[in-house]
Formats: sequence, structure tokens, C-alpha cells
Amino acid sequence: MPPTQTPAQAKKTWTCPFCPLLCEDITLTDTADARAEASNTACPRMTQALATFSEHDGSRRPQIDAHDTDLASALSRVAEILSHARRPLFSGLATDVAGARALYELAAHSGAIVDHMHGDSLAASTLALQDRGALFTTLSEIRSRADLIVVIACEPSRRYPRFYERVLEPERQANIVFVGCKAAHAAATDADVILEDADTFDILALWSALVEGRSADALSDPRTAHALDALIKRIHAARYTAFIYEPAALPTPHAALAIEAINRIVKTMNRTVRAGALALTGDDGALTVNQTVTWLSGFPLRTRIAYGLPLDHDPHRYRTDDMLRRKEIDTFLWISSFEPQPLPSSLDDDVPVIILGHPATMLAERKAPTVFIPVATPGMDSSGHLFRVDASVVVPIVPARNAGLPSVAAVVGEMISAARSSS
Repeated sequence: MPPTQTPAQAKKTWTCPFCPLLCEDITLTDTADARAEASNTACPRMTQALATFSEHDGSRRPQIDAHDTDLASALSRVAEILSHARRPLFSGLATDVAGARALYELAAHSGAIVDHMHGDSLAASTLALQDRGALFTTLSEIRSRADLIVVIACEPSRRYPRFYERVLEPERQANIVFVGCKAAHAAATDADVILEDADTFDILALWSALVEGRSADALSDPRTAHALDALIKRIHAARYTAFIYEPAALPTPHAALAIEAINRIVKTMNRTVRAGALALTGDDGALTVNQTVTWLSGFPLRTRIAYGLPLDHDPHRYRTDDMLRRKEIDTFLWISSFEPQPLPSSLDDDVPVIILGHPATMLAERKAPTVFIPVATPGMDSSGHLFRVDASVVVPIVPARNAGLPSVAAVVGEMISAARSSS
């Protein structure tokens, strides 16, 4: 008979919550220090995230002004801070569906503005979608159908190490073309690279003109235009082309214009061939929270929510860093449950802050009242649901361990109850 496994050797199948690919094939092995290790796959991003947890996480206590306290006292101080807030900002918002639903209700009660730590990428994608629409594809559709993958101005495997593993079918050949970037993929030694150092907007402008029937020789940069014209011919010859881009890697502050151009090219190509686009975004629950807020309110993030008042959505005015720099808020709620994220550098020391964060969060001393409550990480110490990168699947996640930390939804639920009783 095989030897009986000790608890430290126990294995479980697990979904990794630390990037929006939400890989569901992870085999975890418990460690002596309560972190857990993956025994069947190598993903540096997951390994780095798992290393932030320890056996001491469950003993991390809430704090008021850098002094340990109990949860009841911390919640009482939170209720007091929120009762005096006239223009609060809820940001970070790194949580799951249940946490987002609870935060929406608290925001409505408090009259808060909601934004995410990756709000710039979300807003750029949303603006392009609102203005021109888009044709999306999914991880499974790329894997099963795409014979040509066009990567635009980004290096997907840097931020999403298992991306190519998720979209390339070993039994079926798919060609990869990198446009305006390096061939950053170990298995793509035979991939083509065109216009590696060209300006992204120049590429997209010429590409747009070519798909609308302009002659390459008639354009301002014939050399670039001919390279793109050859790519267009390859797309026409392919059965299905997947366009891959990363909103956070596009030139700022006009990333929305670049995304709009990509969407327009994909839609134009679909007049005669089949193609779809996939935006690599949604880190730290960004896509999850944006989807949740949208279905609850009809508007995406960067919206002010208040009972009894019209919803006010403004993707430019309600940008976290700009609001902090302009000193337009009087209370700041920061959610970072997946990783120990620091407060924004643009936050003044004299603004009261409430932090619901990863248990390894380190806090600097501040002048204004500051409350910290350690919370469970979805998929590590609590169950929940997250949207996958392609927004087509809501993935259920289960905890890898149980450190006894409360979830964001549970803590915010207590905050809502306290706010109601004080009003």
C-alpha cells in the first residue's frame, strides 16, 4: 500500500487567483509555513504571490493609527470616519464579486466615488468600447480555432507567464506575429517580428488606412505600409486570427485611441475573414469589480454612487491619482486583498484612510486617522468568484488554506451595519 500522506504533504487541485487567466489546473502542496506550493506548474507570478503568505497571517491584528486593536474597535472607528465623510473615494478595489457587491452598497450609503488601482487600463478599454464597439474572442476560441495570432505592442508572457500555454494547442499549429514589439515567448523561436521599434500610433494609423483599401505606395511611410500590407494578406489567408493587446502597455495618456484603432481594424477585417481581439487586462480583480459595478448600476467604475441622487460617471474626473492630487476627497478607502499594495503616493497625509488589505501589508505612520483591517485573499483564505480575462467565464475559486481571516464582503457587511445604525 502507498504511504499515507501527512497534512504537510496533502495535495489539492486549485484555481490561481493572482492573474486574470485564472488557471484551474494547479496542484497545490501544503507547506510547513502555511503558504502552499504548486507542484505541477512553473509560474513566477504565482510563486511570487504565494511567497507573500505565512503561518503568521491569521494572527495579524487590525490597527488604529499603527496600534494593534480588535476587530470591533476597528469597525467602530471606521463607522466614525465614514460618518464624517462628505466626499469619500473607494479605490484599490482588489476583491472578488461578493466583495464588489458589498462595496457597492457601502458606496451608495456613503455617497462614494469608486475606482480601481488599474482604473486607467479599464477606462481606456471602456471608452473605446463605448465609442466604437468591439469584436471579442476568448481563450478557448483562440486555442481551438486560431491559426494566426497577432500580438500588438506588448509582451504577454511578461505579465501573464502562462498565456501562450493557455492559448496554443500542442496538436495544432498556430503562427505568431509580433507587431511593434519583441518576440517575448520561449516557444516562439520561429515567430515573425515586424516593425519592432515603430511607434504604435503610426503602425495603427497606416494599418487602418490599408484595411480600408488605401495603397501602400500612396501612404507617408511606404516601407512600414508594405510590411503591414504583407501581414494583412496573411490574415486574409488565415482561417481565424486572434489579435492580442495589453491596455496597460499601450502609450498613455491616449491608450483609448489605440484600442479604438485596434477594434476598428478587427471589425474591418471581419468583412471578409474571421478575427477577434483579446485584451489582456483585469489584474487584481479589476475586471470582476468593473463587471459587478456595471450590472448593479448600469455604469462602469469611476462613478459616484449615492442613494437618492443620480449616478455620476466620469472616467476622467474620477481618476484616483488626479482626485488625490487635486485634494478633492476627504476620506479614502483602499482595498488590496490579493497582494500587499502600498497606498497611492499622491495621497496626502492628512486624509483619513481605511485599509482592507493583505495580511502582509506594511503601513507607514500617518498624521490622519488610519484604520487597517487584514482580510482574506479570495482563493487563498476565502471562496468566491472572479471574472476571467476574456470576461466570458465567471470562475468559482476555493481557498487553499484557512488562516481565519474575514473576507472583504464580511468586513464591509459589518461596516454597512455600523453605518446604518449611526445614521
